[in-house]
Amino acid sequence: MGFRWWVKSQALELKLAGEARNKWDGRVEIVAEGGRSQCEELLSRLRESPSTHRRPGRVDAVVEQWKTPRGFEGFYEA
Repeated sequence: MGFRWWVKSQALELKLAGEARNKWDGRVEIVAEGGRSQCEELLSRLRESPSTHRRPGRVDAVVEQWKTPRGFEGFYEA
């Protein structure tokens, strides 16, 4: 479907580090680290409907949690 690839491309454009990972139940978990405004922009792009950033697939819900950064370097599809 290309969703994790799309998340990675958006995160790199926003200068974010982290990962996008498939979960066993079909959801995708995204961990993004960087500036707060860049993280908020990624959340906005995930939530917008219809997508103006060519997001593939369907997003039913976005749940956000703000935590201490893990120290990612780069952005990975896991």
